[in-house]
Amino acid sequence: MTTSAHDMSLAQVVAVLDGFYPPETAASWDQVGLVTGDPAQPVRRVHFAVDPTRAVVDEAVEAGADLLVTHHPLLLRGVHSVATTTAKGAVVTTAVVADLAIYCAHTNADIARPGVNDALAAAAGLPDDCAPLGMEDGQPIGRVGRLPEAVTLREFATRLADALPATPVGVRVAGDPSALVQTVAVMGGAGDDRFDDVRAHGADVYVTADLRHHPALEAREEAGDGPPYLIDAGHYATEQLWLAAAASRLAEALQARIVTHVSDLRTDPWDFTVGRPTPDRTPQYSRSSRES
Repeated sequence: MTTSAHDMSLAQVVAVLDGFYPPETAASWDQVGLVTGDPAQPVRRVHFAVDPTRAVVDEAVEAGADLLVTHHPLLLRGVHSVATTTAKGAVVTTAVVADLAIYCAHTNADIARPGVNDALAAAAGLPDDCAPLGMEDGQPIGRVGRLPEAVTLREFATRLADALPATPVGVRVAGDPSALVQTVAVMGGAGDDRFDDVRAHGADVYVTADLRHHPALEAREEAGDGPPYLIDAGHYATEQLWLAAAASRLAEALQARIVTHVSDLRTDPWDFTVGRPTPDRTPQYSRSSRES
């Protein structure tokens, strides 16, 4: 690539991204920052996506991108080979051969303001000044706030689903659809380790993803028939909304010296669902059935 005096270097772009999402604020187990790339290489086009999958990297290369910014890390766990016989190896090799730099902002983008959880809070209809839901490694995580007025759980879930990118699994809801909700807690991505924080804030409904059977069931048992109600909106969907805001913020900070593009490739791993409509919830047993 021919470099001009007006080009931004990768080091300059990374410095801005690190300012938005300081690497030191990431969780202790996380792996964030620059994964591939030469700090001296020019950057003219920046691609944004949730996951650094092979399809996303191919798309970025075909679009002529110089930098791919993703939310999820490419090399979170130990990797001992980047041979193209593995998916991660193919991604790394493709990126290196194409001079595509890859940068990841994960938990540091979750806690940032504005960040992943602010985008999810906005989709849920919450104000900009939401309080943190809890703390992780000394950093605020999640958001909690109040809707302008109470709405039914069904109406809230419907509005949320309309604001999120569509996925085959959709939005799963636990609770009485006619119950009124106003205080809302949100956590982009996996959040079933935050039920104590949700209850401490008196949230009527908790929006997150990757709710496992046992933690979700126990949370509903603790709540009885009341709040907090649960909404599992999907990992990809709860984090994808951040991309557009991040791309716009970067372009503004660099005074439009780069071109940004948000990938519309759906990296949610699920493709379709099958099955019959779920019957109304009924008690599994009654006192008389146990005694008979």
